Amino acid sequence: MHELPLTGLVLSGGGARAAYQVGVLRALAKLRREVLGPRARMANPFGVITGTSAGAINAAALAAHADRFEAAVEVIAKVWQNFSAEQVYRADSLGVIRSGAQWLTMLSVGWVIARWRRARPRSLLDNGPLAQLLERLVPLERLPLVLQSRQLHALAVTASSYTGGEHFTFYTAREPVPTWLREQRVAVPSTITHTHLLASSAIPFVFPAQHLEVGGVPGWFGDGSMRNTAPLSPAIHLGAERLLIIGAGRMQEPQVRHLAPSGYPNLAQIAGHALSSIFLDALSVDVERMRRINRTLALLPESALADTPLKPIEALVIAPSQRIDDIASRHLQALPGPVRALLRGAGVSGEGRTARGTALASYLLFEAPFTRELMTLGEADTMARRDEVMQFFGWGASLRALRRLRELPPGEQAALDFDVSRPMPDLELP
Repeated sequence: MHELPLTGLVLSGGGARAAYQVGVLRALAKLRREVLGPRARMANPFGVITGTSAGAINAAALAAHADRFEAAVEVIAKVWQNFSAEQVYRADSLGVIRSGAQWLTMLSVGWVIARWRRARPRSLLDNGPLAQLLERLVPLERLPLVLQSRQLHALAVTASSYTGGEHFTFYTAREPVPTWLREQRVAVPSTITHTHLLASSAIPFVFPAQHLEVGGVPGWFGDGSMRNTAPLSPAIHLGAERLLIIGAGRMQEPQVRHLAPSGYPNLAQIAGHALSSIFLDALSVDVERMRRINRTLALLPESALADTPLKPIEALVIAPSQRIDDIASRHLQALPGPVRALLRGAGVSGEGRTARGTALASYLLFEAPFTRELMTLGEADTMARRDEVMQFFGWGASLRALRRLRELPPGEQAALDFDVSRPMPDLELP
């Protein structure tokens, strides 16, 4: 069974930046194993798992294997450790010409090409390979099993409707959960499919929209980070009493940054800024809103608390301690040649401190040198906050109890010991 109180895991979007989340999860698994021993390899610490964009893929993969948490984390980690762009989108010359080069051409002489060839490119890149990866990495057919066995309470992924303009949360839960409707935000109980994951991770302009039916009404859907004004809301509505929130970018920049003078921003710089606004800003604002509500509730007397549906939410936020744009600038050469050429056409250039447009590149850098560095950073950031993590999960108390247990005579230890004889199941690596 998943641990109580009901803990929600919130995984934000960010394309290749989501590798950071996997590093955090690996560190959590290590800390948990130190405290709980072999039995920690099975139980799932997150009763509610929610994700957006690339975070939705990580969330669904984790949820599908909620009955073998540590092994699931390692499976996901193995994929991210050995990533190549070809596993996510067509990175060969022909694939790039058919999508990205045609799309950029449309921006310059678009109406001529459109009338002459009826060309209607749908996106900068073709993410067909990602659909094949999801088939291997995310066995969604296991969700009913882990829900029924109480290893998971609920999973939710988000997507944005290009057709109607609303932001949708698609969720599946062990027990019925009342749907919720807010301004431009709709929750729908659903059988989550790989198409939902492709829709949630369809970065605007970069990857094509996906066709979904909601209540029998067809529509086109894109990245779940768009119009997502309350990314923490699904986990709370699904019953989470505390939240672990893993970001894909720094939650706060230094008050004073020394920026080198530069010329007029190019297309890549503007696009990267726009994507950062989509992926990062809403999470920061919602976390601050939650903290403000918590502070307000702490000032209310007990009688007033009884009259409000609001309740304080304990939360731990783990986000990169370094600028991911700077990390990406060191790995631009890892991208396939045709993709580098395409990004140069948009304005990505240079390397290291002289690089420009690296924010845009960071979302597409599904290459092992970059993803491994982000995973390492995620592990280091989590270990640096070890005491906070232990306190948040209550593992410090468990560790003290375990130490007291080890001080007992052997006979008394045997009487109280946990059953760790259950074999660890093997997972097939993608």
